[in-house]
Amino acid sequence: MLLSDVKKGDLVRVLRLGGGSGLEDKLTQHGIYPGDCIRVLREAPMGGPILVDVHGREIALGRGVAKKIFVEDKECE
Repeated sequence: MLLSDVKKGDLVRVLRLGGGSGLEDKLTQHGIYPGDCIRVLREAPMGGPILVDVHGREIALGRGVAKKIFVEDKECE
């Protein structure tokens, strides 16, 4: 499943980061790594960004970026 498909309030685990090394570098600079748990806090209307919580930090991700983050429904602590 893609992060862009996750509903508000859901908690998921990152499986892998797609989109090439440039995007992977950008996401890791924001603290998003495979194995991390992400909670979707808000979804902007009309294809706007998704606000997520990663390790207590709120990060806004564009829909195009969210479509390149592969996640799974897993128990996260």
